[in-house]
Amino acid sequence: MEQQQRFENLKLGERGAIISIIAYVCLSTLKLIIGVVSNSEALKADGLNNATDIVASIAVLIGLKLAQRPADEDHPYGHWKSETIASLVASFIMMAVGIQVLITAVISVFQRNQQVPDLISVWTGLFCAMVMYFVYRYNKSLAIKIKSQAVMAAAKDNMSDALVSIGAVIGIIGSQFGFPWLDSVTAVIVGVVICKTAWDIFREASLHLSDGFDETAILSFKEAVKQVEGVEEVKELRARNYGSSAIVDVVLSIKGGLGFQEAHNVATNVENELKKSTEVLEVHVHYEPSK
Repeated sequence: MEQQQRFENLKLGERGAIISIIAYVCLSTLKLIIGVVSNSEALKADGLNNATDIVASIAVLIGLKLAQRPADEDHPYGHWKSETIASLVASFIMMAVGIQVLITAVISVFQRNQQVPDLISVWTGLFCAMVMYFVYRYNKSLAIKIKSQAVMAAAKDNMSDALVSIGAVIGIIGSQFGFPWLDSVTAVIVGVVICKTAWDIFREASLHLSDGFDETAILSFKEAVKQVEGVEEVKELRARNYGSSAIVDVVLSIKGGLGFQEAHNVATNVENELKKSTEVLEVHVHYEPSK
């Protein structure tokens, strides 16, 4: 995939982030207002969850914009990692809010004067879950089209938010049948989901920033290189992430009798073969004669 196409994909990815931001702003405001009016701890916790998602989506949007900046003297490989750094920052914010939601919810579980939430909170939760499901479908389709890890992560977050809203509705309905504490317990579960989502984002972002890479992808790259004519052995192959792209370093063993131009052609063919993968941005090939 050419760099220009990658930049265009990043611009397309901005649409998904903007749609998520608009949806989260509207739904978070609605949930918090209805949660206060209807005395639903679960709906208020879900509203705070969406508030953190606003920050996460803004971070993704900023990261996508920064990633489009061209390479310069300080960043010879470009600014592809900007979206990963933004995701890391967003995970910290989400974890802080998740812990706050947990503390508030746990305290409310042990309060004796618990009130049964109004049924309007149920309809609000169902409406919000349906909206987030459609946002999820849009972002997932967009992520597959442009092959963006950041947008796919946003889509997964959209889906988790839809499920959280369904969980809040279940808790609220349960409180209608004589179990008012169930609403608070559901709020605790929502807090756990926020923390779990934050941890997953942190773990993936930190893996990329520390140059971790999927071992199965490494194996598939090696198999692809072995199929190139002239390659005797793949002595070493390493890769690192740059945003949604990858840079691959490979050391080859080739036939000792090949001339300089022939050896260079083998290296070029290896580079072209690896770049057939849409995630590979750059390939650095070093070749040695086989013994």
